[in-house]
Parts: sequence; structure tokens; C-alpha cells
Amino acid sequence: MPSTDSAVAATANRFDPSHGLQAVLWDMDGTIVDTEPYWIRAEKDLVHGYGCEWTHEDAMRLVGNALPVSAAMIRDAIVAGGGPSLEIRHIVDTLSHEVMSSVRREIPWRPGARELLEQLAAAGVPCALVTMSEGPLAGLVVDALPPGTMRFKVTGDMVQRGKPHPEPYLQGLERMGDIVPGLEARRVVAIEDSVPGVASAAASGSVTIAVPHFIELPPPENWTEWETLAGRTADDLDALVRSLPASVGTTA
Repeated sequence: MPSTDSAVAATANRFDPSHGLQAVLWDMDGTIVDTEPYWIRAEKDLVHGYGCEWTHEDAMRLVGNALPVSAAMIRDAIVAGGGPSLEIRHIVDTLSHEVMSSVRREIPWRPGARELLEQLAAAGVPCALVTMSEGPLAGLVVDALPPGTMRFKVTGDMVQRGKPHPEPYLQGLERMGDIVPGLEARRVVAIEDSVPGVASAAASGSVTIAVPHFIELPPPENWTEWETLAGRTADDLDALVRSLPASVGTTA
């Protein structure tokens, strides 16, 4: 199936043009697809391959981080265990290769994610991916969705500063502004599952929804927490946007 990046949705947005939902930015790992077990297994295999220790707690510290940050933590664990100081790029490539191999065998979709994406497409609301995974892995997931589902991708290899910095979502807002005239961050929903991801999305001014998966999040501050996306609708996202004061968010 070809990439959907250049596909253009034909349906006009059915929500209020002055106050309603304009767009949705999606995290990928742990939000659309349950790939965290793939990453955890790849990390464990890499570290254990050098005879070093890697615990579940170690793996949880990596969830949602930019890949270079996670790779540096893995390198340090290997060095602390008496192994070699591996190049960050080598670690990222090794992990990504293993996760991509797993995704090619099976894509584990998160509950409600595909259904909500389908509803948003039917409602004419453009969606895009904002993920710390790199382009090749993100492409496998996007290409498994119906054409036009994702208007573009912002991936970890496209930003200088990854999550929790707001740069990934600010880039997403900027690019979405080329698609949606008069885009306002306060009318764009970002959906995340991790602490770094929620921090990044909220700092961009987007209306942020946290759907925790592998790790417990702190009590909501400038975001909304949902237990699951299962049963959630495009109307729910629109209602959330319209319920917030106009001072929330910034103009993209």
C-alpha cells in the first residue's frame, strides 16, 4: 500500500468552523499501536547480549522518550555492566530494526484507535502522526491504515529536540496550518500515552488527551485523561475542544 502522506481528504470538516475541532495529532507507540512490548524485548535482548542487566523498571524509564535519549541510557547500562560503549546510532538502528521486524509480522492496534481515526476521516478532520519513532517504522504503521488517514508524519529523525520538548508538536501544528486555514492550537487535539509525550503536546498549546498505557501518569494538569479510546468518538473530541476557554492554547 503506498504512503498516505500526500493523500488529501475530500470530506469537508463538519464541525463548527469558528469554535469546533480542526485537527488531531497522534502519538504512535502506545497510543495507536501497542508496540511497547516490542521495544522492551528489543532493549532486553540488546543489553542481555552483552551480559548486562536490564530490568522492567529500566524499560519503563524509556517509554515515550526520544530515541537518542533512550539509547544513551541503554549505552550507560551496558557500560556499567562491563560492556562496550556503543554508538548511539548503532543502538537506535538495532532497536528499530528489531521492532520493525515485529511490526511486519503483526501490528498490535490499541483499543479504539483505528475506529476513532475512521470517524475523524469521515468527519473531515485531518490527522497527522507525531512520534519519536523514526520514519521507516512510522511508515509501516501509516501504510497499514486506509489511504489519507494521516496527512503527514513528524518523526524522531525530523526534529532536533524530541519529546518532552514541544518541538515535535510545534512542527506538527506548523505543518497542519498549511492544510487548515486559520488553525488554532486550542482547537487541535493531541493524543498521547506517556509522560514525555503529554508534556510535549501540552507545551505546544494543543488540547492534550492522555490515555495511559504502560506507565501511570501524574494527576492531570493542563491535559485531560481518558482511560481508553474504545468507544470514544469524533464528537467527543469536538465537545472537549468547545468546552475549553478561548485562552487555552495559542494560534499556530
